[in-house]
Amino acid sequence: MKGVVLAGGAGSRLRPITFAMSKQLVPVANQPILFYGLYDLAEAGITDVAIIISPETGQEIRDAVGDGSRFGIKPEFILQQSPDGLAHALQLAMPFADGDSVLMYLGDNLVRQGVSDVVRDFEEHQPNAQILLAEVPNPSAFGVAQLDEDGHVYQLLEKPADPPTNLALVGVYLFDSSVIQALDAIEPSPRGELEITDAIQYMIDAGQRVRASMIGGWWKDTGKKEDLLHASELVLETLRTSLKGEVIDSRLRGEVQVGVGSKIVDCDLIGPVVIGSGVEIERSTIGPNTTIGDGCRITDAVIRRSILMQEVEIAHWRLRDSLVGHRASIGGSAPPAFVELTVGERSEIIG
Repeated sequence: MKGVVLAGGAGSRLRPITFAMSKQLVPVANQPILFYGLYDLAEAGITDVAIIISPETGQEIRDAVGDGSRFGIKPEFILQQSPDGLAHALQLAMPFADGDSVLMYLGDNLVRQGVSDVVRDFEEHQPNAQILLAEVPNPSAFGVAQLDEDGHVYQLLEKPADPPTNLALVGVYLFDSSVIQALDAIEPSPRGELEITDAIQYMIDAGQRVRASMIGGWWKDTGKKEDLLHASELVLETLRTSLKGEVIDSRLRGEVQVGVGSKIVDCDLIGPVVIGSGVEIERSTIGPNTTIGDGCRITDAVIRRSILMQEVEIAHWRLRDSLVGHRASIGGSAPPAFVELTVGERSEIIG
């Protein structure tokens, strides 16, 4: 089996963060979202992986993944010139698959249980396609599946206005080589894209076997800030304390990680908190559910339930539910109350 990871798209729902970076490289617990999926594929024994990239962010994806050795994969990068749909992206990867079965993984998704179980299930039962499903409170935002009394998939709808079920398609799809016929047969949807739900529906209507599995752990689509912050919380739940930097005259509660070369002085750290390498924090309260990227400088501040990327500088502000891009600076005269911010890379706020 080969892997196909989608790492293109504009990331419009995460702007201004994604004006300057790929949405798949936004960090969760100081690791890009994309990396979690690549590790999951390698753990499942899938080492040949096509990564679908866009012209706008393709080079930074290439640079981040490199030769794939850190993940245990051999990547091949395939350019999708325009965002013409998930099925179009998969179609581009078919020559790479070369007749093998494929697992397609959306690169801005996090799947807590990984994909090893569903790969084993697919190989055991050998359907033509297999989808992962999760119950969600807002099914109209996703592709939705309907199952018959025996649990077989009989209809898929892409982001229906009036969803018939709350069973959303998780961003993991498995196909045998017969998917090629479906990809070639479908037409663009009203929104101008080749929809993966239409391809799977074509397979169902053609009498092919489409198997469904309910996801065992949690799953998050991280396309919006609130979802990203929630995904960070879920990952941080697994945190274990590790203090590799200096922690001086500070109070720690809960699980806290401090990276190499960091110096924390006269602070309150309320876990779960991840602090990267080379960070300096003085007289501040950090956490809970907060990630501080490498090289940040924080003074006389309070940061709660937020993600700070690398080399952010903050002084005197009280932030919560915030997402702050690389090398942003927030200082000057701060408001007295907590503030919720989304700040793009290299931005500067002077109160």
